[in-house]
Amino acid sequence: MKLLKPQPLTIEGGKKAVLLLHGFTGSTKDVKKLGEFLSKRGYTVHAPIYSGHGVEPEALLETRPEDWWNDVVEGYYFLKNKGHEEIAVVGISLGGVFSLKVAEQFPVKAVVSMCAPISRDNSKGLFTRLYNYARLYKHFENKSKDQIISELHELRISPKDSLDGVTRLTTETREELQSIKAPTLIMQGLLDDELYQKSAPFILDTVDADDKELIWYENSGHIITLDKERDKVYQDVYNFLDHVEWSVAN
Repeated sequence: MKLLKPQPLTIEGGKKAVLLLHGFTGSTKDVKKLGEFLSKRGYTVHAPIYSGHGVEPEALLETRPEDWWNDVVEGYYFLKNKGHEEIAVVGISLGGVFSLKVAEQFPVKAVVSMCAPISRDNSKGLFTRLYNYARLYKHFENKSKDQIISELHELRISPKDSLDGVTRLTTETREELQSIKAPTLIMQGLLDDELYQKSAPFILDTVDADDKELIWYENSGHIITLDKERDKVYQDVYNFLDHVEWSVAN
């Protein structure tokens, strides 16, 4: 069965704009409900989908983090070209790293980083996530057990240069955190892996923003935008963006 590829998401809401960024092996589905929540409250939202994501896992390994970053940059300029002069950036997991990188390199009104692995030292955990994604994806394709086992074996022995590239990108972003001066909100699930839990306070301590905050979610894991406390996550993102002094009015 051919699965439908998730599409980029754009929802018109007002002059204030938000760039929404999903995570590794994820798609716009991870941030769609948050985007809808914000658009109903006056924000225009755009969520790009990274090259090789949302489709068969083999396609992801054929792309590079540089390709995904280019998709993020194109998303930023997509909003700029629509006339939005003030843009906030919100991302989860790898999208949280990308949101910090956007704030390092471009003018942003605010940055929200959710469950960002800024302290990643190797790509082992990334392959585990890709492997689990592949197993689930192939199951939904209704492939036979033998075919799934064969394809997962091929995935395991395939080159993983793109995963090593994520580690390099994360390191580069971590080294420039002090350049971030825009209002910064860090959000982290307490049921998430230790890597992510250690990253959250590090980001808080390192960014040079006067306006910065860390919120923990005690009943949530990694993708907090879809977890048990998602409604609180949506409201907290909105509250943070709403307290920022925007020049434009909706």
